[in-house]
Amino acid sequence: MKECTQCGKCCLLYSDGGLSARAEEIEAWETFNPTIAEYVVNGKIWMDPATGKQLTRCPWLELLPADSADSPDKYGCSIYQDRPEDCRHYPTSIAEMVRDECEMIEVRDLNAPAQAQKTLDRLMADSRPPAQ
Repeated sequence: MKECTQCGKCCLLYSDGGLSARAEEIEAWETFNPTIAEYVVNGKIWMDPATGKQLTRCPWLELLPADSADSPDKYGCSIYQDRPEDCRHYPTSIAEMVRDECEMIEVRDLNAPAQAQKTLDRLMADSRPPAQ
């Protein structure tokens, strides 16, 4: 499995209503980062503060400066430390990575999905809650 290429697919695919935040996360934003809370309406995240309508793209996804003119686009998260759990936990499975055409996945991962899942779980250990 490759390191994350920061292709932004995960954010581009799910930031238009496919993500949620727990009430505790929203409360923390309201208290400590009200700028993020402005994009929450009735518990739904990434809503336009002016219209209340769902945005089609995460407002915190930013295109990073290119390494060179021919390098692929790379993205970053301007609220990385405060991002919702949905974002922290992604990707959760090899099947999810295949479905989303994640650039981390390699042919050898497809040939040995159980081992690839273990590798993914190790890579994501700091972002996910401990297994029960």
